Amino acid sequence: MEGGDLLERLRAQGVARLGIAGEIPFGYIDKDGDLTGEAPELAKVIFKRLGVDRVQPVPTEFGSLIPGLASQQFDIVAAGMYINPDRCEQVIFSDPDYQMLDAFIVRKGNPLGLNDYKDVVAKKAKFATGTGYAEIAYAVEAGYKESDILIVPDQVAGLNAVEAGRVDVFAGTALTVREVVKKSGRTEATEAFQPIVDGEPHTDGGGFAFRPTETNLRDAFNVELHKLKKSGELLRILKPFGFTEDEMTDLTAKELCGG
Repeated sequence: MEGGDLLERLRAQGVARLGIAGEIPFGYIDKDGDLTGEAPELAKVIFKRLGVDRVQPVPTEFGSLIPGLASQQFDIVAAGMYINPDRCEQVIFSDPDYQMLDAFIVRKGNPLGLNDYKDVVAKKAKFATGTGYAEIAYAVEAGYKESDILIVPDQVAGLNAVEAGRVDVFAGTALTVREVVKKSGRTEATEAFQPIVDGEPHTDGGGFAFRPTETNLRDAFNVELHKLKKSGELLRILKPFGFTEDEMTDLTAKELCGG
């Protein structure tokens, strides 16, 4: 069938299997053993509207999401995955349900005045970010030496490094940075900003991934997603996970795929 028949099959089964990567706030199993996160909660609403009553989590490593989708271990990736040209060669994406800017964790009062990567380079600040984060490349593009970057496991380790004075600044997504500094009296989050990529200001966006043959499901999913954006319901679904008006977007998958 042209465009795939997965939607019909999911309606018949009454359940859609979601690939998740155990990442807060995007898609994870909570302490009560329930599936939650911005992507699964949104998928529950959209699939219900498409006539599929239930969703079921299939947890895996982040790096295994696209291979797992290809080998049919699950029906859709619901992990808030950033849409970029490399991934667009392997899967098809819904339009993004959120956009993401960067922000820094700095000491209270931002004593060095660090508001973007250029400031970090100019002030010769000690800089940290997370394992595999896009922020590594953004700092290098601004002129920071990659071998000088302190790589830590995640934003909590980044917060600890700034608090302990081991580094001046930790870079992450505006959302994760904003959430983690709430627990800290000694640090603050900077204003969100756009990193520079290939000389242009860049905004990331995340969405749902589908097998390239399943355009019918992707298109039906997009129709419902756009209705939720228009009605404001999307923000209501994402708000409990720390998303704000700043993370709402009109970007399309085509733009983020570089098309």
